[in-house]
Amino acid sequence: MLVLAGALLLTGCASGGSAGSTPKADACATLQSEVRDISNGAQNTLAAAGTPSEIQAKLKDYSARVVALEEKADNPDVADALAKVDEKLAEVSTTVGTLPTDADGAIDGAAIAEQQAGIQAAADKIKTACTATEAPSGY
Repeated sequence: MLVLAGALLLTGCASGGSAGSTPKADACATLQSEVRDISNGAQNTLAAAGTPSEIQAKLKDYSARVVALEEKADNPDVADALAKVDEKLAEVSTTVGTLPTDADGAIDGAAIAEQQAGIQAAADKIKTACTATEAPSGY
């Protein structure tokens, strides 16, 4: 339900208009919240340090949520930022099986932190893209 609501509100943010009574700023805030939820979930998935296949399955679910948001984006900057989040999730998913482990088989904490930082950096670009749509630019 939250994904559907976020996707509907994203249309107002991404197109630069306000559909119905939802101001563009509220739509952008909702989008940022949804992406923050995805980013935090993906980072927590890495911190939980399950098996690579378990982590990959969860990251795939987060990726699907990003793609659903991306498909609704009419603004190219917002769509590009969402695509970068999806690309980062795919990269982390591929990389997770090759991360160094300790003697007990747990994934190295520094390697996890590096992947988490990459996800966070990609998610942070949503704020920049959405903020840019709020500036007078014809959207």
